[in-house]
Amino acid sequence: MNLKINFLDAGYCTHPECMTIRGGRLKSKIYPAMFMHIEHPKHGHILYDTGYSRDFEKETASFPNKLYAMLTPVILKDDGCAKGRLKKLGVNPEDISYIIISHFHADHISGLKDFKNAKFIYLKKEFVRVSKLKGLKALVNGVLPGLIPKDFEQRAIAIDENYKYKNYNSDIEAFFEYSYDIFGDGSIVAVDLPGHSEAQMGLYLRQEDKEYFLVADSCWLSESIRKNIGPNFMAKLITFNNKEYVRTLDKLHHLYIKNPNIKQVPSHCGEVFRELVKDCNWDTKDLNGI
Repeated sequence: MNLKINFLDAGYCTHPECMTIRGGRLKSKIYPAMFMHIEHPKHGHILYDTGYSRDFEKETASFPNKLYAMLTPVILKDDGCAKGRLKKLGVNPEDISYIIISHFHADHISGLKDFKNAKFIYLKKEFVRVSKLKGLKALVNGVLPGLIPKDFEQRAIAIDENYKYKNYNSDIEAFFEYSYDIFGDGSIVAVDLPGHSEAQMGLYLRQEDKEYFLVADSCWLSESIRKNIGPNFMAKLITFNNKEYVRTLDKLHHLYIKNPNIKQVPSHCGEVFRELVKDCNWDTKDLNGI
């Protein structure tokens, strides 16, 4: 099926690189909040995550949520949110039919409220857990409940066992047990990548002769996949299950060894950002991994 894919960003945060990969630099580097715009011949305009928005600033204006913004300072230009970035492509917020949510951390869902017509697609067990988090416990888990639209559940499509799918890519299936056919046509396949969160949704999709595997926050740098190098031990504090994180990263590494032609895309990697994002309105000299 002929999909059109645009790789975009909605702001970025800064953080010491050594925290996100062992042996990284002490200097703070830029971590872009990438999101993907997919044009589907039947289902129209689809997003994979949304990056940051002005709602993030509102939700982190006071304590305790302000700690989130202090630990990962966010830079977002006036037209730099997903809504503004899409308008430059001629896509209006009301044109978005679906938003596929990798997981519910604030840097991936801050723009949800900007898309009033979109239905939300996510792995069921991830939202079941997140919906129970409140206050400081939510913050420690990287979740800002105020970013989730009040009518979220009325617009929700929860992916569960009923969507299980096989025989789409033998290489990925050799390493990952749980895959789901989102639209029932094999065009966009969700893959469960646990560890960073309980049920993180990666996506496998094709554009002409290219294969992409969007791996969200399974790691922060592509170098981690190539060399199987995890983050600093301090990252365990924001990892849902560190053993699963290590296991998922190991699988991605071996998938890369087996088939390097599948382009694995971590959502915050400076290396793939520079390669795939064609329209950037900020200075990229301090990107991570470069």
